[in-house]
Amino acid sequence: MTGADRKFGIAELLLLFSVLVLVVVVAVPILLILWTAFVVDGGLNIAGVIQVLSQPDVFQAVVNSLVIAGAVTVMSTILGVFFAWLVSRTDLPFKETMKLLFLVPFMLPSFIGAIAWKMLLSPRSGLVNKWLMSLLGTEQPLFNIYSLGGIIAVESMYLFPFVFIQVSGALERMDPTLEESARISGAGLLTITRRITLPLMMPSIAAGALLVALYSLAHFGVPAVLGTESGIFNIPTLIYQKIYASGGRFEAIRAGTILSSILVIAAALILYSQNRILTAGRFQVIAGKSVRPMLLKLRGLKYPLLAFSVLYIAVTVLLPTVTIFLVALLKTYGLSFNLENMTLHNFTYILFTMKLTRDAIWNSFYLSLAAALVTMLVGTLISYVIVKMRVRGKFLLEFLGLLPFSVPGTVIALGVILMWSGKFGVNLYNTAWIIFVAYIARYMAFALKSTSAALEQVGDSLEEAARACGATHWQAMKDVVLPLIKPGMVAAFFLIFLPALRELTTSVLLYGPTTRTIGVAIYALNEDGETVYAAALAAVALLIIIVGHWVIKRVTGTTKIGGGGA
Repeated sequence: MTGADRKFGIAELLLLFSVLVLVVVVAVPILLILWTAFVVDGGLNIAGVIQVLSQPDVFQAVVNSLVIAGAVTVMSTILGVFFAWLVSRTDLPFKETMKLLFLVPFMLPSFIGAIAWKMLLSPRSGLVNKWLMSLLGTEQPLFNIYSLGGIIAVESMYLFPFVFIQVSGALERMDPTLEESARISGAGLLTITRRITLPLMMPSIAAGALLVALYSLAHFGVPAVLGTESGIFNIPTLIYQKIYASGGRFEAIRAGTILSSILVIAAALILYSQNRILTAGRFQVIAGKSVRPMLLKLRGLKYPLLAFSVLYIAVTVLLPTVTIFLVALLKTYGLSFNLENMTLHNFTYILFTMKLTRDAIWNSFYLSLAAALVTMLVGTLISYVIVKMRVRGKFLLEFLGLLPFSVPGTVIALGVILMWSGKFGVNLYNTAWIIFVAYIARYMAFALKSTSAALEQVGDSLEEAARACGATHWQAMKDVVLPLIKPGMVAAFFLIFLPALRELTTSVLLYGPTTRTIGVAIYALNEDGETVYAAALAAVALLIIIVGHWVIKRVTGTTKIGGGGA
């Protein structure tokens, strides 16, 4: 009886600690946003909300956000569904390689891609525009990347993998009986795809599309790089512009919270819709047994479609990435890419001489390292409570832990400003600590997802055997559970460390004079016209990301956790 009581006490203590962490780091900052937006002097701020929303620039930013999100969702869905179908259900050559290549945009920072496309397609100095104008003998640029169309195109390049991942996974698990029956009945490839495959895939397609809409509404980097120069703002970039144009005055922050509330409400509606769609449709197409669908033969279209896929990857991924590295090597932006115009000085200068970039690299490194380590450890503890302990109320942990994953980074940043700017006796504003706290909130979901998956694979019998042999609860966790889930913890660490290292959306509202991060420094250098230095720092960030993802693949791809046997 005493042992049971002790176990119950430990479980409750862990639950209380976990809830406390998530309430302080996640729940209170988000509630403060809603409170600041809608409550003034104890009463509802309806007039203030209407006043902010009726401003012409706010109305236009809301319209721009909806137009961009809608168009990006449509384009990303078309691309994601087409390429998912191509690699999952046809005899396309080199499918596994193509599948990996289609996931590459998922790994790369979209704002760095936007900078690359700015170098390629800006009206006056874009490399592709200049080449085409010279080739065609015209003085008018063919493309203008500083437009809604440019923003939509670049965002679609980096967000379509959300649909691709959802749909390709569902296609690989789908029972092919209906398709095979249609084929036996004489239906052709297009008829089968249009009448059977696509309708059956609609829940997965809709879920991926809603995820794209959620991310596009919250996007800061691409609209900031490509839109602000021509006066195109969406909600996140307008929040940034209002707060920094006012010098951080509270009235501007209140206006920012009202705009942020729009994003919070939109995110809630999107996630609710996605949950309803997945709950209603996920059991309709997946068989209860292992299936291997018959691949559709492309015949004469096989190599043309392969060439189209390779060309798409080359244009959307390889071209901007190579452009970043080539521009980073130029002595001065605008020179031709001849060997005599190339130098490594830009890299040595940003790494060892330039104070802005040296400080930014150091800030990003230690903030990302510390946030990844702390979030991984706290996330492991919270996941342990969720997965392994039989205590009431743990659903609250999962909800609070995953909440920041669905809330825009701009919202997290504003909530952290309201929470940690002296209102509750602690002022972290303009310090590295406020970015550190924001990173923990923003990336907690990454730790929970990775460590929960690892814990699910560890059989309860292993821990129970250790307890039966006299080990305490903590000893069983330390000596049995943690060693088994170490690969999941390492994966969680890198899944937090890499995005935090090049993060922009959250830190751009939080940095102080001495706390710029890599993402902020790249953005600032680009805005100041220091193009070659911005490209060099972006190239360094890309190299770190590529190496980091290789490490994640090595860790998660070669190690498996045993589940429950003897």
